[in-house]
Amino acid sequence: MPAELGGSQISSLLEALPGIASVLRSPVADALVKAIRAAAGVGDFALEDAQELVRYAVRRGLIGSDEGDRVLGDVESALKSRRKTARAARAKAKGKKKPPKKKSHR
Repeated sequence: MPAELGGSQISSLLEALPGIASVLRSPVADALVKAIRAAAGVGDFALEDAQELVRYAVRRGLIGSDEGDRVLGDVESALKSRRKTARAARAKAKGKKKPPKKKSHR
C-alpha cells in the first residue's frame, strides 16, 4: 500500500522539481475547489470530496472524529433525501407525459 505524502514532503517536491505543481496536486485542494464550485452552484457536489475534506480536518485536529462522523452522516442523509426527491420528480414527470398525437389521414 503506497504511503501518503505529508504536507512538508509535497512542499519539498514542489520546490525541488519546477513544474511538478501542475502534475502533483493535493487531493484536499481538489476537494476544496470542487466543494466551493458546488456551493456556488457551478459544479456538482460529490460525497467523496466531503469525505476528503473531513479526513483532512480530523488529521489536522481542526475537528474531532466524532464531529466528522456527524457531518458526513448529515451529508449522506441529505444526499439520500435529494436522490429520493429527484427520483419521485422524474417518475411524476414520466407519468404526466402526453401520449403522442395520432396522425390524421386527410
